[in-house]
Amino acid sequence: MAAHETALVLEDGSVFVGRPFGARAEATAEIVFNTGMTGYEEVASDPSYRGQMVVMTHPQIGNYGFAAHRLESSQPWIEAFVVRELAARPHHWEARQTLDEHLAAWNVPGIEAIDTRALVRRLRGTGTQLAMVRQSGASGFSAHDLARLTAERVAVAPAGSDLVRGASGHAASGTDDRIVIVDLGIKWNIIRSLERRGVSPRVMRWDASADQILERRPRAVVISNGPGDPAALDVPIRTIRSLIGAGVPVMGICLGHQLLGLAAGATTSRLRYGHHGGNHPVRDTRSGRVTITTQNHEYQVDNGSLPAASGFEISHINLNDGSVEGLRHRERPIWSVQFHPEGAPGPQDSQGLFDELLATAEIVA
Repeated sequence: MAAHETALVLEDGSVFVGRPFGARAEATAEIVFNTGMTGYEEVASDPSYRGQMVVMTHPQIGNYGFAAHRLESSQPWIEAFVVRELAARPHHWEARQTLDEHLAAWNVPGIEAIDTRALVRRLRGTGTQLAMVRQSGASGFSAHDLARLTAERVAVAPAGSDLVRGASGHAASGTDDRIVIVDLGIKWNIIRSLERRGVSPRVMRWDASADQILERRPRAVVISNGPGDPAALDVPIRTIRSLIGAGVPVMGICLGHQLLGLAAGATTSRLRYGHHGGNHPVRDTRSGRVTITTQNHEYQVDNGSLPAASGFEISHINLNDGSVEGLRHRERPIWSVQFHPEGAPGPQDSQGLFDELLATAEIVA
């Protein structure tokens, strides 16, 4: 008799059958792939993945267990986790749970023992797809079951601003009004990176108005990362446009970068299969310096869409596909980056951007 099985069904009808781990639950969401060799704790807890399931390209995941202090939010945000091989006996002195136990505790399903290389090649060819995770009975899937799953229509609409509304508000706020962060689903290492520099930033929810922010008299404002389509977020776009007009220094990160572009009059569009991982080379257009960056996004600011009168220029370019990785105002202290300067997981090459932020705010680290 076959053991309990889990099936991953793509919207193009492809079916991958493997073994379950984590919660014995079902899920329907977009599926994306992450090219990191490590960092599954941070990936699982990154709010930018809300509404998505993630397949890891590295063949073995879970080797060092789960440690709470490495999490990037208060809970896992992925809808499901897909791996080639789940480490059977993870070991690390800081670990308090296995990946299996952590996902089970939060009702997140996992699937292992599938050909993740074939799956990722398919996603690279077709682009991001919708997918379902479905559980079998105790005897596994029959041929009839798989035929029914293949015929079942995978359909779920991204929730737009609802993705950010749910992901915002999970980070503790500091009391230092010199730096205000607009939380669209912030990774905690952004806050930690500032705390290591002596600043405990004030964190405000995604729908904070420009007036509410400026009441704090900040020396600089950070617009954080977060999930979903930036064009669905009218409220923060209006807020950023007002902050630009007020002349306050602004730094956008990931989704915050896309929103800054929209506030400046640019357009955004969806990448074919996004950028997810810690190995993306980015070139600074002024200095020519190349850094290896951590990224997690599906959307981009369209190259060539910035109005000439906006005052903004492209500051960084992705060397893999030429997409826009940063914007900079020519006269005002306002800039943004598509990548994650805080890393977590990933390289720390871009941590200097936080020093630049404090220097702009005239805060001595």
